[in-house]
Amino acid sequence: MAQTIYQLKEDQLRSKIILFDLDGTIIDSTEAILESFAKAYIKFNVKIPADESIKKLIGLPLDIMFTKLGVPEAEAISYVEAYKEHYRTIHIQKTVLLPEVEKALKIAHECARLGVVTTKTAKYSRELLEHFNLMKYFDVLIGREDVQNPKPHPEPIIKALDALGYSYGTVTYMIGDTISDILAAQEADIASIGVLSGYGNADELEEDADFVTKGLFDAVKIIGNI
Repeated sequence: MAQTIYQLKEDQLRSKIILFDLDGTIIDSTEAILESFAKAYIKFNVKIPADESIKKLIGLPLDIMFTKLGVPEAEAISYVEAYKEHYRTIHIQKTVLLPEVEKALKIAHECARLGVVTTKTAKYSRELLEHFNLMKYFDVLIGREDVQNPKPHPEPIIKALDALGYSYGTVTYMIGDTISDILAAQEADIASIGVLSGYGNADELEEDADFVTKGLFDAVKIIGNI
């Protein structure tokens, strides 16, 4: 009975749901991403795109990023494999936490059930979060391989909500740094907060997100005050 009462109290305290993007929202893995893109292009003896051209596409699935950068669709998977071959050797040492992230997650975890929804491979995402000792805050992680349709499609968000026991009326937010995060939240019919700590276009975020803040800590504070 004691365990049941404890669980009831915990559920009441963590009555909200907050979903988080990863790159540009929780972590900064720009160096690892750009280096891995460069290695993929070098492998195929193709000119490496400008860093800014790559950065503005971060948040999309890798195959889509490569095709938008001019790689023929039939060859994109080969580039993705070359990218991952290098990325897995450097992703931990060349990724850092964004400011005040752990502080924000500690506060969020006290009032909400938390999930990560990312277009990044779930395996690498989990490794990074465990490296920074943050995985303990999350009840679910949805990565690229867990869905057929990545963000901006709502499927990843819907899958995360199902895993977190979402029911109609639950206060629910998606926090992310790109328009893909915001559009996915809209399609899933949940609220959204855009953060300016990553790769997204500020004007797009201002136009479509319910709120926009400079970073994760401020986003969590908004939710805590609602």
